[in-house]
Amino acid sequence: MKVVIAAAGQGTRMLDLSMNKSKHLIEVEKRPFLAYVLDNLVAAGYNDIILVVGFKEELMEEFRKEFLKYVKSSGELKIRIINQHKILGPKEKEYGTACPVKCVKNEIGKENFIYLYGDNLFSVNDLRSLNIEDNFCYIAGLKHQNSEKYGVLIRDGEDFLDKIIEKPKEFVGNLINAGLYKFTPEVFEKINIIQKSPRGEYEITDAISLLAKDRKVKIREINDYWLDFGNPEDIKKVSDFIKNGRNKTIAESLK
Repeated sequence: MKVVIAAAGQGTRMLDLSMNKSKHLIEVEKRPFLAYVLDNLVAAGYNDIILVVGFKEELMEEFRKEFLKYVKSSGELKIRIINQHKILGPKEKEYGTACPVKCVKNEIGKENFIYLYGDNLFSVNDLRSLNIEDNFCYIAGLKHQNSEKYGVLIRDGEDFLDKIIEKPKEFVGNLINAGLYKFTPEVFEKINIIQKSPRGEYEITDAISLLAKDRKVKIREINDYWLDFGNPEDIKKVSDFIKNGRNKTIAESLK
C-alpha cells in the first residue's frame, strides 16, 4: 500500500528554525524529524512513499537521496517527490490538508493508500494497523485528556465514524483525530466537491465527513503514541522521547 506524506508547508510556528527549511527537516538528535517518520513507515512494511512538498523542494530532494542511502539495505524502497505548488498553484491560491491528497490522484489510481502529516510521529505498530485492504476508509483516533483542543471523533455504533466535532466548547468525548488515515479512491470524489473552510483552506476532514455520511469511514484506535512536531518546544520533547528509547525505529536495527 502506498503512503502519502503531507510535507509542503514551511512551519511558521517554528519561528526562525524554519526560515530556510521546512519544519520537517529540523534536526532532532542529529537527524531531520522526517527521517524518524520514514524510519517507522519502512519498519511497518511500507516501501512506496510519496512526499508531497512545496517549500524548499531542493532541500527535500537532498533529504530523499540521503535517506535512501541510509536505508540501502531496503532495496525495494521507493520515495518519490511531488510538488504541490506546481500542481495547484501557490499557497495563496489553494491550500489545506486536502491538497496533498488531491495532488496524488494520478499516482494512486484505484488503489487504497495511507495518508499522514510529515510533522506527526506514530509507532511502527500503529502505522502497520492501518494497512487494511477493504472498501472502507479509516481514521485513527487517540484518547486524549484535552480533547477540546482537537477534532473529536463521534462514533456511529462500535466501529463507524458519525462525525467530527472540531474543538468542541462542551465535552462530547475524548477520542480525537490523530491525523493518520487509510483512504480508498472514493476520497478523491469527495475532495472535488468540498468548499473552503471558514479559515480559507480545503480540509481533509470535510471530505472525511462526506464519506462518513455514506457510512464509509471506520475508526481505528491507536495504542502507542502520537507526537506532534509543530513548535520549538516540541524539539526537546521528541529528543527526550528518542533518547529514552521509546521510539522503536528501523534505525536501531541498522546500527
